[in-house]
Amino acid sequence: MQSSRSAATPPDYSIAVPFHNEEGGIEPFFERLVPILEQLDGTYEIVCVDDGSSDGTLAALLEAQQGNPAIVVLELSRNFGKEAALTAALDHALGRAVIPIDADLQDPPELIPRMVTAWKEGYDVVFAQRTTRKSDTIAKQWTATWFYRAFNAISDISLPANVGDFRLMDRRVVNALQRLGERNRFMKGLFAWVGFRHTSVSFDREPRITGRSKWNYWKLWNFAIDGFLAFSSAPLRIWSYMGACVSLVAFCYASFLILRTLFFGVDVPGYASIMVVVLFLGGVQLIGLGVMGEYLGRVFEEVKQRPVYLIRERHRVE
Repeated sequence: MQSSRSAATPPDYSIAVPFHNEEGGIEPFFERLVPILEQLDGTYEIVCVDDGSSDGTLAALLEAQQGNPAIVVLELSRNFGKEAALTAALDHALGRAVIPIDADLQDPPELIPRMVTAWKEGYDVVFAQRTTRKSDTIAKQWTATWFYRAFNAISDISLPANVGDFRLMDRRVVNALQRLGERNRFMKGLFAWVGFRHTSVSFDREPRITGRSKWNYWKLWNFAIDGFLAFSSAPLRIWSYMGACVSLVAFCYASFLILRTLFFGVDVPGYASIMVVVLFLGGVQLIGLGVMGEYLGRVFEEVKQRPVYLIRERHRVE
């Protein structure tokens, strides 16, 4: 049952979709998504956020909107990144249940009815969990596995493995997320941090229908660093322990030198060993300063209190 957006009568379901240079995939995305939403027992809206696309994504979204007034298009003032675009979509979604999904169709919309069924059974969050990652390269599968293991080992919260942004969230969960005002947003961590009663539905991840992933290994590395630093102070503690270990080793070695000098006299120290020790300690200090700098940089970003995103225009069909 199709519905346009109304403040007086909010829809039952909101689909939150960030877009960035997805011009070729917009038509197949809506062709596959809309029939599924039409079968649900309630009204819906599709909140689309154009994250500063440089191709014809915005024009394609506006064209799709003309044929379906349930589509709401938010045009950001520039490219703010996927986490900011997803935040914008969640902020403007009015549904009783909100479902973030990517536009590349690797997360199948056919799971939505199963999510809705679990939600009606009383679950606040129903996340989609991949059973396989055959569409990813071996390197990406390996790094993803170790990221989840490392994150869960050092963080106070636990991320379910092989779970992305695709999930159904009750209105109360979305309201809780909107209370989190941090600027550096690691959405997977925020989803886990708010908690609530949750369950999962499993699926096999599909290949992209068009285009290429915007996530290269460098971006994925920085994304992982953001996650570690946003939800754990363990990197700081590690260097405290490292400093204590280095100090203990230095004390033991100094004691050895003192005893050797007392019993065997003074010998000429080696240049090579001195250089090794100096370079090792210098490297440890620089790495420790780098870790502290990462945390300080994030504090610097937070205290400026800039908005997570800016909307250039909101396109609606009245």
